[in-house]
Amino acid sequence: MEGISLQSPAAANGGPAAPASPEKIRDAARQFEALLIGQMLKSMQNAEGGWLGTGDDEAGSSAMEYAQEMFAQSLSSNGGLGLARLVADGLTPKAP
Repeated sequence: MEGISLQSPAAANGGPAAPASPEKIRDAARQFEALLIGQMLKSMQNAEGGWLGTGDDEAGSSAMEYAQEMFAQSLSSNGGLGLARLVADGLTPKAP
């Protein structure tokens, strides 16, 4: 199996291929890690039927979802679990 190739929309439509910039790759990897962390937190909350005293009230549920999303983004932007770095390293083109 070959590695994943990131191309610009023009390249996907048969135009000239322009590799994604390393900064865009790092940003996409951080967003991916934040999404993954958020899903892990959501799964933990759902498995236990709520945490931190949250019950079935709608306002508490919305606030907890927002807090989880912000926590996941913050954690990811500050190094997170290290997945963003691994993904970015794997997607960044290497010099021949």
